[in-house]
Amino acid sequence: LYKHSEMNLHTCFTSLWDNFLGDEMLTTSKTVEERGKWGSKKEFILSVAGAIIGLGNVWRFPYLCYKNGGGAFLIPYVLFLVTCGIPLFVLETALGQYTSQGGIMCWRKVCPLFEGMGYTSQMIIFYGGISYIVILAWAFLYLFSSFSGELPWATCNNTWNTNRCVEINNYNTTANWTSPVNASSSVLEFWQRRVLNISSGIENLGTIQWDLSLCHLLAWVICYFCVWKGVRSTGKATYFTATFPFVLLIMLFVRGMTLPGAFHGIKYYLYPNPERLADPLVWMDAGTQIFYSYCCVYK
Repeated sequence: LYKHSEMNLHTCFTSLWDNFLGDEMLTTSKTVEERGKWGSKKEFILSVAGAIIGLGNVWRFPYLCYKNGGGAFLIPYVLFLVTCGIPLFVLETALGQYTSQGGIMCWRKVCPLFEGMGYTSQMIIFYGGISYIVILAWAFLYLFSSFSGELPWATCNNTWNTNRCVEINNYNTTANWTSPVNASSSVLEFWQRRVLNISSGIENLGTIQWDLSLCHLLAWVICYFCVWKGVRSTGKATYFTATFPFVLLIMLFVRGMTLPGAFHGIKYYLYPNPERLADPLVWMDAGTQIFYSYCCVYK
């Protein structure tokens, strides 16, 4: 009787455990089915292209190239690109496709001990997003300010300009012994006194820039609607965010090449200085730039 009761109890627990596993697997399968996915391969490729054409390449790379020897900087950059950038990019992309999980859960599947790397990458994205939104707010303010008959940063006839303001286009030295060394450009004054409204010191907080705050809010609203439905909304947004920067860069390139002295400027910018390759900081800048160029840790 005791053995019979034990067998019945064992059968009961086994049945309950099988039912539990069945329900859990069913719930997991439903979750996988309901999980958002890219609408097409094109959206995924555009999202990757949009991430690569960020400020790290458009803004930071030209500065580092000019700072670290012009064309000579491309030698360590290409070397790190082949040995570090491309392998890391392929590994991160393959990790997401193989596990079909987000930036945190994918590490739990690979090795639960590495799950902290997922949380760390999310914190990096969080802090990076805050700084990028501020830059977007500045861009929106410049965009809205450009819709005027006369660009506000091109003249010195504004309320925020000082007596030392000098219009770059009208700069003229009438004699070789006089030069306005204490002058400030209209562009710099627009940035410091209009956009940022820099105070006299850290003890003086100044007033709230309401127009800049509204641009900041607009940037957050656009960011929210780009991600509020996951990859479904993000994929649709990439049709603009990934293609428009390329169009804009082509327009700026064509415009720059038509300006007087464009060839001499490019030659001065890219003329290689091999002596800079002996500086360890040049190689360090090239290595760190790879992470910006391929958005490693941000995907």
